[in-house]
Amino acid sequence: MQEQLTHENTNFSQQTFPITVVCDCIHFQPNIGSIFRISEALGVEKIILIGEDLALTPRKINKTSRNTHTLVPYNVIPKAAEALDYLQSHNYQIIALEITNKSIPLQKLTVSRDTKIALVIGNEISGVSPLFLENADQTTHIEMFGKNSSMNVAQATGIALYELINKL
Repeated sequence: MQEQLTHENTNFSQQTFPITVVCDCIHFQPNIGSIFRISEALGVEKIILIGEDLALTPRKINKTSRNTHTLVPYNVIPKAAEALDYLQSHNYQIIALEITNKSIPLQKLTVSRDTKIALVIGNEISGVSPLFLENADQTTHIEMFGKNSSMNVAQATGIALYELINKL
């Protein structure tokens, strides 16, 4: 008989990858919680939250993070320009997750194993800001096959992180 495993009896190897998830003005707290949970599960090094008026209510975030918001290091940077300066001064390969006229499919993305990666994910309504689109080393998108051209930011983050980790 097949038995479902719990957190205590799985044998996954714990690993951290040189990936920082950059949340470009994501405001919906359940999305933030989900991004923490996905990031922790996939070994993300840290999260940067951009925004001046971010309401980070641990109780609301924890509904979807399941306490992983206490396990993944994070910084809040008020302005996108400050976050971009930080990433560039620390030699991150900046990858924007957004469908544009110049973006490439996620499967075709190339990443350097010797460089820290910053995966920039965008606001629930407006997507990745023009500042990050203009300054990204690469822009990538998830190919979709329905009529819709977008998906929830947390779901897209999980898909992108899984693909990036497989490339590393």
